Amino acid sequence: MTDPLVEPQEASPPPPASDEGDPVLATNVPEEAAAEPAPDTTAPAPYTRVVAIANQKGGVGKTTTVVNLSACLADLGQRVLVVDLDPQANTTSGLGLGRQPGKSLYRALLGEPIAAENILDTVVPGVSLIPSELDLAGAEIDVARADNYLHRLRDALAPLRATGDYDFILIDCPPSLGILTMNALTAADSLLVPIQCEYYALEGLSVIHRLMQQLRDGGANPNLALAGIVMTMYDARTKLGGEVVREVNRHFAGQIFDTVIPRNVRLSEAPSYGKPVTQYDPHSAGTAAYRRLAEEFLSKQGLSRAPGVRAPKRARRLAIFRLTVISKEGA
Repeated sequence: MTDPLVEPQEASPPPPASDEGDPVLATNVPEEAAAEPAPDTTAPAPYTRVVAIANQKGGVGKTTTVVNLSACLADLGQRVLVVDLDPQANTTSGLGLGRQPGKSLYRALLGEPIAAENILDTVVPGVSLIPSELDLAGAEIDVARADNYLHRLRDALAPLRATGDYDFILIDCPPSLGILTMNALTAADSLLVPIQCEYYALEGLSVIHRLMQQLRDGGANPNLALAGIVMTMYDARTKLGGEVVREVNRHFAGQIFDTVIPRNVRLSEAPSYGKPVTQYDPHSAGTAAYRRLAEEFLSKQGLSRAPGVRAPKRARRLAIFRLTVISKEGA
């Protein structure tokens, strides 16, 4: 038996046998090459990306996007922590948990560290949750009275980011521009904005875009980036949806995700069962859309799905509404 990694040499004698009777391999390899490679101490530490999902207008699919995007990212091998910062706790229930008294970020926003028991497992493997509760509404007043009030959430999440236990922290913001949302935008690396395919949503987009610019210019979060705009509740049966998509694309070209989330009954039903749509109906159009959105989201972040992870074949065959196609239809 010869070593396939060492070219045979005509002048070399055959290698001697070992005690076990097997030939000694790599006889002609220098000791330095045969030695165990030293561990790579220059590898970068795991980096946790914090993404705020926000829109001050309610009913635009914000919580639906947080729940289903987190589930699809987990399916792609990402470790996700969801922070429910909305006192309504819809994200908490959408991930299969009830309101958890005393386990929200209320005390952390007032300076206490986040306890390990405040981070809960959800019905989705790979997705953890810091739940919300109604008392979190009181933070709007209490945090505003505290020093350095805009950076309270950033400081609370800093130890979690330092551990590298999560690839993403997704923050579900309340539908307002109050202290909680401002804290989320100050703590985040980037902002993802879901927009319903209706004209009133355009006004909300301009407001939050202006706020993001003010936070950058004022120094509260100079590195805040726009992760993208997600068009939701698209109805292909009406002209209005296509017109809104094209109008948003005209003003924010290059900042909109190509995947457009359709209006889908399964997306509406899933929260009542405490599941993301990927578990409630893995073969629905809503599931296919959010799975494609997750891959596009990772691509924009410079990442890809974990090795060996593939989306279910049937979901990949479903028709998915795309921004590029809708824009061409109106040209």
